[in-house]
Amino acid sequence: MKKGGVPLVLIWFQNTVSYKERIRHMRKHSPICRAVEEAGTAGTIGAQGGKDSACGGPAGQTPAPCHDLPEEGVLRLETPARDPLHELARKGAQDMIAQALEEEVHQYLEAHAEPRDDQGHRMVVRNGHKPPRDIVTGVGAVEVCQPRINDRRVDAEGRRIRFESKLLPPYLRRARSVDELVPWLYLKGISTGDMSEALAALLGPGAQGLSATNVVRLKALWIQEHKTWSQRSLAGKHYVYFWVDGIHFNIRLEEDRQCILVIIGATADGKKELLAVHDGFRESEQSWKEVLLDLKSRGLEEAPELAVGDGALGFWKALPQVFGQTRVQRCWVHKTANVLNALPRGLQGKAKAMLHEIWMAETKAAANRAFDLFLETYRAKYPKAAECLAKDRDVLLTFYDFPAEHWSHVRTTNPIESTFAGVRLRTDKTKGSGTRSACLAMVFKLAQSAEHSWRTLNGSALLPEVIQGVRFVDGVKALAA
Repeated sequence: MKKGGVPLVLIWFQNTVSYKERIRHMRKHSPICRAVEEAGTAGTIGAQGGKDSACGGPAGQTPAPCHDLPEEGVLRLETPARDPLHELARKGAQDMIAQALEEEVHQYLEAHAEPRDDQGHRMVVRNGHKPPRDIVTGVGAVEVCQPRINDRRVDAEGRRIRFESKLLPPYLRRARSVDELVPWLYLKGISTGDMSEALAALLGPGAQGLSATNVVRLKALWIQEHKTWSQRSLAGKHYVYFWVDGIHFNIRLEEDRQCILVIIGATADGKKELLAVHDGFRESEQSWKEVLLDLKSRGLEEAPELAVGDGALGFWKALPQVFGQTRVQRCWVHKTANVLNALPRGLQGKAKAMLHEIWMAETKAAANRAFDLFLETYRAKYPKAAECLAKDRDVLLTFYDFPAEHWSHVRTTNPIESTFAGVRLRTDKTKGSGTRSACLAMVFKLAQSAEHSWRTLNGSALLPEVIQGVRFVDGVKALAA
């Protein structure tokens, strides 16, 4: 096709070429591009030994950054400074450390001002400062110049007495909080390969010496720490409630999944404590019995008043063999999931609401009525779902015999489930641990970290009455006849 005797293809080509040429022309003659080009040309000439560079550097030397170009139309290539507030905090930390070191030296000199030599000169005097060194803190690297003390006294064995700062021990390069940051980042999901980048972002480029290999070394320390923790004495301890569960994890170097047995206990003052973290075998009776016997052998003589757990048969068979007086409460969350699995998806919403009416009833009698209604509704067509619920009727309603303030705590194993939801996130990210011991140590440290955020039980003041055997009916203390 033609337009005015000129082929349309040729017109398109000419328009395209002219458009591209216009773009090139605009880029070439814009003020910003001229400034950058001139700066680059001047730097090249200066480096090659020609004229002095545009930045004022002599010929034959690498030019300095071009900060002296005209203001108008200049593209500045400066590295942005860190947050001024961060720099202010870092400077404040540096001044405070210097003042604390000076005060420490002053107190040491005053405490040892009496010793004198034969000429009457003091034996303990200042002696300038040590070479400055960088200490990595939570606000980044801080340069510290530590005062030096010359102590000429000798001990009973004839050795010179040396002053060592308690604030800044020799060879210290990082604050203890920074050393704790490495395992915390790892446990929260930062892989060893990303560790250096994460530390630089948090602490600045001066955060060197915090390599990812520290995690490998720390794993061995965690294993030993867990071993020591598992052997601690429990003499004099009394736990009113137990929450128990078996948590399963993948092990990359093994085919079988690892089952870690966990017990959380509620003390007489209402605090939750991590009581046991053991490597078990598929939540078997023998594995749970070993855990309970271990607790008893370390001084836990008083049996808990109530144990809360899911339907794993191993624990419930082992419990009466060790703590025969402890009552049983099945977890309603686990039971609800098991019942719903036996129902069609279309009925699960209604069934879940009916189950909710059972364990949220105000009295045990109302709960039993709701229980019967559920069984009558689904027994004919879905006997498996009805049987799954009916077989544990008594142990599902045990909580009505305890204070109503404690019901939200003892109806489920939520203290364990909520804690180990975060643990599973970490293990899922790493696709499982390499060994069983490494997995056990990591789970222990994560659970220990979560323990600091556990809240005290509601109605803690009622726990002594539970221990004393005071009878509660529908959550309310029964009056004496």
